[in-house]
Amino acid sequence: MGETDHSRGTHLNMAAVASRVGAARLLQAAFGCTTFSLVAHRGGFSAAYGTFCMSVWCFCFAVTVFIVTCEFTRLHSCLSISWGNFTAAFAMLATLMSITAAVIYPLYVEFGCHSNGCEARDFRISASVFAGLLAKPGQVTSYMATVSGLLKIVQAFVACIIFGALVNGSQYDRYVATQWCVAVYSFCFVVTVVVVALSVTGKTAMLKCPFERFVVVYTFVAVLMYLSAAVIWPVFCFDRKYGSPHRPYQCSRGKCPWDSQVVIAVFTCVNLVLYIVDLAYSQRIRFVSHP
Repeated sequence: MGETDHSRGTHLNMAAVASRVGAARLLQAAFGCTTFSLVAHRGGFSAAYGTFCMSVWCFCFAVTVFIVTCEFTRLHSCLSISWGNFTAAFAMLATLMSITAAVIYPLYVEFGCHSNGCEARDFRISASVFAGLLAKPGQVTSYMATVSGLLKIVQAFVACIIFGALVNGSQYDRYVATQWCVAVYSFCFVVTVVVVALSVTGKTAMLKCPFERFVVVYTFVAVLMYLSAAVIWPVFCFDRKYGSPHRPYQCSRGKCPWDSQVVIAVFTCVNLVLYIVDLAYSQRIRFVSHP
């Protein structure tokens, strides 16, 4: 009996569900499951915005269950990825996606307090709150658990918002200058995703130079590129010579290129600030790692 108990203790990790992070994951999974179940059954969703929200809740629930299962059974040790980087990256991504869905759903999807609508709304708010608890880093030694690593997730998420506005009739192809801005967004997004992928898969040694140095150099280049986009995009969209400083009266809500251009301008500045902060922390990590 004693040997059996010892074997069970070896193969099952009770801390995966008994710790504060584990309990938060279980709560997030429970509230997430309740959220998309109520919305699908009684809350209702429609159009692209509603489908996006449902996809977010289902995705976060599925990956959370996968993480809890792998940690409880210790199966994550069999995966050829950096588990600490993966959980930290997902925690930040899930937080951003859950908050976005919690804001988008009541704005763009029609719902009310009839037919249990209020109950579904309450569970959506609860799920968003518990999703925020998962933003706690996993392992201090993993890159994705650092401020710089978490900022990479936010930068990629903001870039996705920019891409969404670009394809929503932003008229970015009118000038070569605005096409340059699109190239900036695309290049920085791709490299950021590569950095995250290398960290999560533990393949940073594939680089010909130290990973910390690569991150610092790339982040510096991204700051310069986003700085140019933050200047060029507003000039060619809102200057009277190229665009319009005011919203046209004939533009309808949700289908106005000027609105998309404003969104892109705002989030370009947001990402510029994020990359500047990232550069400061990346340089700090480099100096600490190499005194």
